[in-house]
Amino acid sequence: PRDSVLKLICKFLPGGRYYKLDSTQFVKAMQKEFGDIYVMPGLMGKPDALYTHNPVDFERVFRNEGAWPIRPSSEVLRYHRSKLRADFYDGVEGILATQGEQWSSFRSVVTPLLMQPKNIKMYVGKMAQVNQELVERIRLLRNAETLEMPDNFEETLQLWALESVAVIALDKQLGLLRGESEHFAVASKLFAALKCFFTLSLELEYTPSLWRLVATPKYKRLMQAMDDIQNITWNYTKEAIEKLEAERQQGSERKESEKSVLEKLLKIDKKIATVMAMDLLLGGVDTTTSLTAGALLCLAKNPEKQAKLRAEIMHVLPHKNGEFTADALNSMPYLRACLKEALRIYPLAIGNMRVPQKDLVLSGYQVPKGTRVSMISTTLLQSEQQYARPLEYLPERWLRTSGDVAAAKNGAASLCPEQLKASSPFTYLPFGHGARACLGRRISDLEMELSIARLVRNFQIEFHYPTDNVFKGMLINMPNVPLKFKFIDIN
Repeated sequence: PRDSVLKLICKFLPGGRYYKLDSTQFVKAMQKEFGDIYVMPGLMGKPDALYTHNPVDFERVFRNEGAWPIRPSSEVLRYHRSKLRADFYDGVEGILATQGEQWSSFRSVVTPLLMQPKNIKMYVGKMAQVNQELVERIRLLRNAETLEMPDNFEETLQLWALESVAVIALDKQLGLLRGESEHFAVASKLFAALKCFFTLSLELEYTPSLWRLVATPKYKRLMQAMDDIQNITWNYTKEAIEKLEAERQQGSERKESEKSVLEKLLKIDKKIATVMAMDLLLGGVDTTTSLTAGALLCLAKNPEKQAKLRAEIMHVLPHKNGEFTADALNSMPYLRACLKEALRIYPLAIGNMRVPQKDLVLSGYQVPKGTRVSMISTTLLQSEQQYARPLEYLPERWLRTSGDVAAAKNGAASLCPEQLKASSPFTYLPFGHGARACLGRRISDLEMELSIARLVRNFQIEFHYPTDNVFKGMLINMPNVPLKFKFIDIN
């Protein structure tokens, strides 16, 4: 099933069926019109794409993606790095914008460092300090009478996310949560540029646009935003590299086991270290902000789950300002279950995309190699065909051990976790799958576990506002309402 190009363009115009829909609303509208598999005609020089909402198709695509999977990246990002600013990147364009051997060469250097738990858990102490600063910032900013956060609490979460990822990407703290920081104005400029990137990239790549033919006003705004992102992240990275090199020249170089990810990458390839640090800053702020907002909303709207989580955390962290350790995080299965379930209720993106390198049969249709295949999971995550009780926030569905199962029976009526799980493991892939899975996953896991644990240990979290359309689908789902959480101190 498919529309003609002209008919599809008309649907994007004022009065059309798809006019001003966000990405999530758009794929749901197309599914309602065409079913679980359909073709999205290519527009303005872009190739056709096959959209499927069938997890059986997802598995078939992933099982046949080969050694160098092709994940269509942001065309505007690739254009910016390979054409417009090619002199800066000099062929080292990072994970997000590359394919084939170029992607594989970059990945082979950074994956061993970013995907090994021991390399990320060495940052537990520093990240825990950042989260303690977030707690104090919340106490400072909340309304003294209502205990609610101001309308711009999203910006505070962005500051925390940037501070957290900087600990790993730059091996330093920026002090953004400590009041007046010299980095605050620059950080605000970065947030504005990132919002522009996520908003305009969606418009230029997925709706009719002439940017591939002429430099449209939105294209110019997007390129300026990407220049701002490049310049800001480069300046941060350059300062961090200069500091590490100065320390080495002074003879204070750390032992190999104590070296940061940035130090280890610099020893291998300075350009790769630079671009990887920049990519972590690019991809680690708004994504983590959305993940955290979603988790807080789920816990605020489900106080009994929040209380159950707090009991687990208090067992590991009896003093609310106590120190976290890597071993402590391993003793909190319900925390991880709460975060996984929040990501099911409020997914970060609409799905995954690949370009199969061999002919496939998807939902009974012959699909030739080289076809762009969009695997839409957001419509499945709250489907009764995929999950039991899909609209309920039930962290118990993610528990696995016998002790966890016993606890789950108290929290999820008569259903055990196995009955609550998805009908297919390919329904829930928030960080992708295989060789092109998200390289920042372990960083994100650590950030989320530490922050939610610290917040739940210190506060009773409430949210007394509607949650309809609380997120807006762009390249990622981003908060669409003021995050006026109420944080009540726990004695």
